[in-house]
Amino acid sequence: MVTIQIDGRTLQVPQGTTILKAAEGIGIVIPRYCYHPAFEPEGSCRMCLVEIEGLPKLDLACSTVVREGMKVWTSTPRVLQARQEVLGFFLADHPLDCPICDKAGECYLQIYYDQHGRYASRFLEPKEKKGKMVPIGKKLLLDRERCILCTRCVRFLRRVTGTGELGVFERGVKAEIGIDEAAPVANNYSGNLVDICPVGAITDRDFRFKTRVWFLENRRSICPRCSRGCNILIQSVHGYPLPEGRRRVYRVVPAENPEVNGYWMCDLGRGLYHDIEDDRRDAIAVKGEAAAAKPLSWEAALKGLASDIGAAASGRPPRLGLVLSSSLTNEELAMCRRLFVESLGVRQVSFADPAAGEADGPLLTTERTPNRRGVQALGFEPKPPDLAGLSASVDLLVVFGRGLLDCVAVEEVAQALAKVRKTYLLAAHRSALDALADVVLPTAVPAEKQGSFTNTNGLTQVFDRALQPRGEARAEAAILAGLATELKVRLD
Repeated sequence: MVTIQIDGRTLQVPQGTTILKAAEGIGIVIPRYCYHPAFEPEGSCRMCLVEIEGLPKLDLACSTVVREGMKVWTSTPRVLQARQEVLGFFLADHPLDCPICDKAGECYLQIYYDQHGRYASRFLEPKEKKGKMVPIGKKLLLDRERCILCTRCVRFLRRVTGTGELGVFERGVKAEIGIDEAAPVANNYSGNLVDICPVGAITDRDFRFKTRVWFLENRRSICPRCSRGCNILIQSVHGYPLPEGRRRVYRVVPAENPEVNGYWMCDLGRGLYHDIEDDRRDAIAVKGEAAAAKPLSWEAALKGLASDIGAAASGRPPRLGLVLSSSLTNEELAMCRRLFVESLGVRQVSFADPAAGEADGPLLTTERTPNRRGVQALGFEPKPPDLAGLSASVDLLVVFGRGLLDCVAVEEVAQALAKVRKTYLLAAHRSALDALADVVLPTAVPAEKQGSFTNTNGLTQVFDRALQPRGEARAEAAILAGLATELKVRLD
């Protein structure tokens, strides 16, 4: 341990700690642009200058390692003057795009100017004109006038993805970020470039001009699109009513968790807002003559389902089949086990999950479902459904989710379900299964639930509800609790 002073406060930090990290440990935030905790210090932006007692010049907080007895000052008149001058150079050619820039509200040029600037510019020369809306790959657009050459994007592509699509071209005032025209950014983590850009030079077509960040509410959750269990922030609008056809969720970004996903997430997870908003079923649907009658209430639907389950489970063996999903939380799976397997003796239990994908190394796993390890830990065997066997041995089939279509062709599903007396589908999204089921009950997506998932490394992570369920949708836990009450089964 090394004993130092920062702004008159004495503290001990491990040897090898930088001044910037030591200051953050006691709540002193030193401005920076090029520094990112995932990379080695670059020291190019000069925004983190501090005064070290006994040294003639200001030094960089991001790359200077502490020494025994060092005394550091982060807010002296000399330091504040240096920050103003550095900001002046960054703003010399920066366009006044704030009213239309997607980064407005979370841009560190704005934030630091408000904290350390607020002065009239001394520059009389016209600003440099550079390319705006330069496509650099996938859904990414580069605005070279806004870029301050912090090189975070370049270092991310070299050190995290190892793909190196971006580089700094030319020198001096002509220097700019660019790509080889034959090699645009095309990796699975391109969306992280938008997050780490401190000034809005790289923007995402999906989010561009859709809303302002100060209208967004951040709620933490777990990404359900693979078994990594990345921590995410679901950013949804709040505070004013949504016009017809507008989505609630505008962006999904990573939430820092060193044990799971660090600072990053894949592009597959960023598209999660489509699952939350698109093709949702938000009302109970009944097939046949009953569909034309009065809409079915949840109370009536649960009574009907409980009655059908009781009848099918009264046989020996029970003529009841269950198709579960590894997207259910640990708590919901435990409720299914207690209610169907332990209390009703159901043995026809299978799992319908999305087909395996390709793992890419950094985060994305082959399993495209969030809770396969939880399924196994609770004693289930996640075997795919044998529809031919099910249709011959059950009168009632209860299906969770639309994953059945990922396992079996829709024609085969239709043939098998035609032999089953009655089918209940509990699903959050519309699909071809809707027309094959007798009753469809709308369920919540993971972002609208609370519970836990167990990731590919065996780490169980608890998450809370980020959004209210859409329409009449209910979490499967609430539905199972209602069934247990009707069937007089204690779930504990």
